[in-house]
Amino acid sequence: MKAVILAGGSGTRLWPVSRYGLPKQFIRLNGGKSLLCQTVERLAAAVPLKDIFVITNEDYRFHVQEDLRSVSPAIADNVILEPVGRNTAPAIALVVKYCQEKLKCGREEVIFICPSDHIIAPVEKFAAYARQAEAAAKAGGIVTFGIKPSRPETGYGYIRRGSPQGGGVFKVARFAEKPDAATAEKYLRAGDYYWNSGMFSFTIGTMLTELKAYAPEISRRLGAKLVKMISDFRNMPSISIDYAVMERSKRASVLPMNILWSDVGSWDSLHEVIKPNGAGNVNIGDVLDLDTKNTTVYGGKRLISAVGVKDLIIIDTEDALLVVKKGQAQRVKEVVDALKERKRKEVVEHTTTYRPWGSYTVLEEGPRYKIKRIVVKPNQKLSHQLHYHRSEHWIIVKGTARVTIGKKVSMVHENESTYVPKSTQHRLENPGRVPLEMIEVQNGEYTGEDDIVRFGDIYGRKSK
Repeated sequence: MKAVILAGGSGTRLWPVSRYGLPKQFIRLNGGKSLLCQTVERLAAAVPLKDIFVITNEDYRFHVQEDLRSVSPAIADNVILEPVGRNTAPAIALVVKYCQEKLKCGREEVIFICPSDHIIAPVEKFAAYARQAEAAAKAGGIVTFGIKPSRPETGYGYIRRGSPQGGGVFKVARFAEKPDAATAEKYLRAGDYYWNSGMFSFTIGTMLTELKAYAPEISRRLGAKLVKMISDFRNMPSISIDYAVMERSKRASVLPMNILWSDVGSWDSLHEVIKPNGAGNVNIGDVLDLDTKNTTVYGGKRLISAVGVKDLIIIDTEDALLVVKKGQAQRVKEVVDALKERKRKEVVEHTTTYRPWGSYTVLEEGPRYKIKRIVVKPNQKLSHQLHYHRSEHWIIVKGTARVTIGKKVSMVHENESTYVPKSTQHRLENPGRVPLEMIEVQNGEYTGEDDIVRFGDIYGRKSK
């Protein structure tokens, strides 16, 4: 069985922590590891690590590789790249083609598909369900995982189970869209409705047959070589696997799961996966709560004090603060939409931005200047580049830098500095064994990140 994680989403329902530049799958909500890392480790209980792959897009490629490398360097390259987002049906078709052509899988190979940003426990129980679904998939079904509902949830789609098919799997009687509150109550009382988890298990042969029957435009492209399919990918219909296949297929089946599961779809759901304290509060970060009840506080470096409040969600980052009443967290989407209309950078970027070579944090910014803290990982280097509109001063705080300015190459050590004039080719490298930390002061008429002309880059990036 091959396990493939869908990690191309740029969801912002957990804004301001989750943003387009660093979406939910890469953030750390309930421990020291990202949700993607947790997903990989959870799958490793069911399949060998070498058989776990991640499908994502170019924007997140280095984030994914870094997370995979942190689990095991051996799987850092287990990445399938989507040239453009086209929803889950084309993504799964691309996975099928990749497995056939690159991994030499036959039609009988089982593929397990799951999202990258869910929280599931316990791991051992999840692994047992995955193996149960594998057996049902080998019998010819497309198995979707249904979560036994614990409340009348209106934010999830539902699956109604039909007749039993053996092995704990049932025929799907119907798929239901996200219901209103009264309908959700009805589903909960009925006892045969389950939350749609977005996880699937099937053989390559079964999926090829069903795509041919119900999604011929996608199926037709599967006949080409992988490179041709990728080049033509943007012409794929944008459609989910639910709409394209599952709601029409006679092979759709559901495996009910009685397990802790959350897609962490909003800040309201955080208390489901992190145990509140005696006052009903969930506190993450440096938090002092006094006479505060049923409140979620998520912070970073600075102290947050909550006094005499209740039923609030307070989310603090270095450049944005969200305060919302509990039960209203789904409206964060309205905030994001309003910020997008205003072209606010807080929708896309954090103050800290991650790059394949390390990261940079914007410390201060104003007309004609910007100050950054830059961290370069050992044995990594930035692109060979120039800027037309700004000069740069570099002050080394920790480590040693190899600096190329024009044709001159020099070593710059702690407490030393150097200067890069406008329109001058330059490169920064960390040849050492410890992270290189430096302060960069930019000065000029324009300090945007798109003022970069690249002449060479070991990561294959091009000028913006």
